[in-house]
Amino acid sequence: QLRLVESGGGLVQPGGSLRLSCAATGSSLDRYAVAWFRQAPGKEREGVARITSNSMTNYADSVKGRFTISRDNAKNMAYLQMNSLKPEDTAVYYCNARWIALEVWGQGTLVTVSS
Repeated sequence: QLRLVESGGGLVQPGGSLRLSCAATGSSLDRYAVAWFRQAPGKEREGVARITSNSMTNYADSVKGRFTISRDNAKNMAYLQMNSLKPEDTAVYYCNARWIALEVWGQGTLVTVSS
């Protein structure tokens, strides 16, 4: 029953910032690990960041120091704060929630970094 909806994508200039949101409905998000993935045109889907149910985080080397993943269980939300954006960050960003054998994907939100 869990469903995820991403928002916050858009067009931003290099060096700018965006915050992506992942809203969960249908079930409590607190027991799920949450991850953000992205897929650029012509490239494979790439894991960007993840946060466990205990709020332990991991990041891809390409975004470490620039992106921050977080969650607010009281709001049933997860976020990806993206700073110092580069053109190579352009992609559709997807929210993913996983608990044991259960896995749910959002529909994605487009981030375009261009001047």
